[in-house]
Amino acid sequence: MDFKRSDFPEGFRFGVATSAYQIEGHAQGGAGLTHWDSFAATPGNVVRFEDGARACDHLNRLDEDLDLIRDLGADVYRFSTSWARVMPEGRGAANKDGLDFYDRLVDGLLERGIAPAVTLYHWELPQALADRGGWRNADMPDWFADYTETIMSRIGDRTWSAAPINEPWCVSWLSHFEGHHAPGLRDIRATARAMHHVLVSHGRSIQVMKGLGVKNLGAVCNFEWAMPNTDSDADIAAAARYDAIYNRFFLGGLFKGDYPAEVMEGLEPHLPDGWQDDFATIRSPLDWVGVNYYTNKRISATDDPWPAYAYAPTQGPLTDMGWEVYPQGLQDFLTRTAREYTGDLPIYVTENGMASATTPDPDRIAYLTDHLHSVQAAIADGAPVAGYYVWSLMDNYEWALGYEKRFGLVHVDFETLARTPKASYHALANWWR
Repeated sequence: MDFKRSDFPEGFRFGVATSAYQIEGHAQGGAGLTHWDSFAATPGNVVRFEDGARACDHLNRLDEDLDLIRDLGADVYRFSTSWARVMPEGRGAANKDGLDFYDRLVDGLLERGIAPAVTLYHWELPQALADRGGWRNADMPDWFADYTETIMSRIGDRTWSAAPINEPWCVSWLSHFEGHHAPGLRDIRATARAMHHVLVSHGRSIQVMKGLGVKNLGAVCNFEWAMPNTDSDADIAAAARYDAIYNRFFLGGLFKGDYPAEVMEGLEPHLPDGWQDDFATIRSPLDWVGVNYYTNKRISATDDPWPAYAYAPTQGPLTDMGWEVYPQGLQDFLTRTAREYTGDLPIYVTENGMASATTPDPDRIAYLTDHLHSVQAAIADGAPVAGYYVWSLMDNYEWALGYEKRFGLVHVDFETLARTPKASYHALANWWR
């Protein structure tokens, strides 16, 4: 990697990211059942029916893992909390062991000079709330506000940054329209309500944290650069619809108080009554925005009902996920987000990385290098990028793909759980320190 810290702005923060269900070991420590446990137990949903019951056993290897972050030289550790670990039924009594664990996690980071960046929800909804309709239910913002108060009353005085919900597109569209993640629905009405309720829940959570005095609050959205497969008018329009659903819907709600017309064509009849009145909550002021970016998609028009698009064949090089390597998309999103939505608000690349089982991993080093060059180019273009976090610290449970795909800077042997830093870990450590 041909970088020095001085090649980035003063105060620029480097970090790594993980999520609770993917690493902790959910069957331990008094955590309640989640809709991911049920989804994984259903044949055909997850590779080999694998789940997060043991994962990387982070719950019992906390100090070892925090030492890995320290030795990497990271400034920030972006982690998530598990709602079902903190409140096993989603509401009501808290689990003392869960709260104690996140206390130890935050204190352990601070002892090592690492800034704790918490995300409150990364996809594992308590099953008791899923039984009540989950993100489709109009009570979800109240439930999420209660959870926010419970966890952040305990750790919010020591976190460096906080965001309510990771990747709302995945929580709502991928999980309720495409059915690839829990709860595995393919229902347009459920999708419309989930997309809206995710944003209202975000806003309520921000308001609760401000009331608690928690500082440095943001939103984390995921993005894929949409490219028309051909220069036909139909493919161009289809790519615009994909861009509106994936990228512009959530930013539009958060920063403009409206939803794109291309999305309303399909979803407006299914939104809850009075949805327009919720933008005052959704637009609760933020201190930063997070951009999760991995790849682009090539989009073709179809004759199907709305949204009337399909994924066109990918073009190499590809990661082990089958995703195109397209660093230009990161630069484009950073500059477009600032120009069209967030202005001078600091932007953090809150996730970026690649799946590769290659050992050693020169392909990961090349991927990270190329995307960091895109960050530098965006900064040169005037985007106020303030940090960059690699996904992920370690190999982990990759949701519907089980333990097959490896995103980690640290190799995890899923039989012995031994951790072994990869070449990419050492490459980053050489210039982050």
